[in-house]
Amino acid sequence: MTKKHLTEEKIQRMIASDPDAPEATDDQIARAKPFQEVFPELASNLRKNLGGRPRSENPKVAVSLRLDQEVVARFKAQGPGWQSRMNEVLRSAAGL
Repeated sequence: MTKKHLTEEKIQRMIASDPDAPEATDDQIARAKPFQEVFPELASNLRKNLGGRPRSENPKVAVSLRLDQEVVARFKAQGPGWQSRMNEVLRSAAGL
């Protein structure tokens, strides 16, 4: 069965037929608490371990500037990382 053939009615029947995932009652929803409130230590550990990218010693600055279309197209044509490559060219031109 493909996604395009699933009607809302079929989807609801499939949900209702799953004994491992019963729909939450209004009472259960009303009593629900945020994960970090129920498991504060685990939530803290997750934030520390999955907190995203480590802080850079030399963070970049977001700027808005206008560049020639051809310049941007040339860097983008080289694939992912084009902004970093452009930054390296600018660093070199600035003598850094």
